[in-house]
Amino acid sequence: MPIPEVSKIWMDGELIDWKNARIHILTHALHYGSGVFEGIRCYKTDRGPAVFRLREHMQRLCRSAKLYRMKLPYSVDELMKATGEVIEANNLEECYIRPIAYRGYGEMGLNPLKAPVNVSIAVWPWGTYLGEEGLENGITATISSFRRIQPNAIPVSAKATGQYINSILAKIEALDSGFDEAVMLDFRGFLSEGPGENLFMVMDDILYTTPEYASILPGITRDSVITLAADLGFEVRETDLTRDMLYMADEAFFTGTAAELTPIREVDGWMIEKPWPVTKKLQKVFFNTVKGNEEKYDEWLDYI
Repeated sequence: MPIPEVSKIWMDGELIDWKNARIHILTHALHYGSGVFEGIRCYKTDRGPAVFRLREHMQRLCRSAKLYRMKLPYSVDELMKATGEVIEANNLEECYIRPIAYRGYGEMGLNPLKAPVNVSIAVWPWGTYLGEEGLENGITATISSFRRIQPNAIPVSAKATGQYINSILAKIEALDSGFDEAVMLDFRGFLSEGPGENLFMVMDDILYTTPEYASILPGITRDSVITLAADLGFEVRETDLTRDMLYMADEAFFTGTAAELTPIREVDGWMIEKPWPVTKKLQKVFFNTVKGNEEKYDEWLDYI
């Protein structure tokens, strides 16, 4: 999905022209994947642009950095302020936001501790990751042959650049096989998540989602949907799930900042037929929330 160019990117405390936002070819993160990042969304509301759960995203960025022994030169509050600055500088009403902290130029080799830590925040207009058609009519998925990384190999709760090669392999395999997205199993063989999304299913009006120990990234959209579902009166169970449960589910959907809340209509040829009443109800309240139309959840929005 091409990135539309805007005017400015925030880099290490300065607003830089988009075309001048460059790094050295010997940047450590380019060679070893030694970076952490976030995906965040800003939505158009009646009160102006609003970033969804900005503080929680920046807190997770800091936790990811800590797991990789990276000392960020900016606080959560400073990163939040910088996010507002770069959105305003580009005059965007809504956008995708990509903060990234990475080990920069100056050191090479597997010991990264003396490499400088650089931080950038980019914003650009970006629709839903799996497409508007997918939001309405659902997407197709397949169980990937590539397993999700296991926590004693890499800290799965960190959103780190290098470990996403695992997700890329699963995504390419799914596309090559004619599907929109993959569903990955964890190291034990239970369902884990998509390459960049958390997984939910509905059976008998009960929501099920894979637990954190199933090698998932604890998603902020996932956490939001769990809260919304409970407030709507649905029972939510975080438990181990098997592929046959997904094949037999009444409904299923992915959640994530990029994917938002996207229904799954087919898994490996097993159809999950509409009307998906639970998914659609959650979808409606989720989009009302991010667009500032649910006063109860207004604390999740940072207005620019």
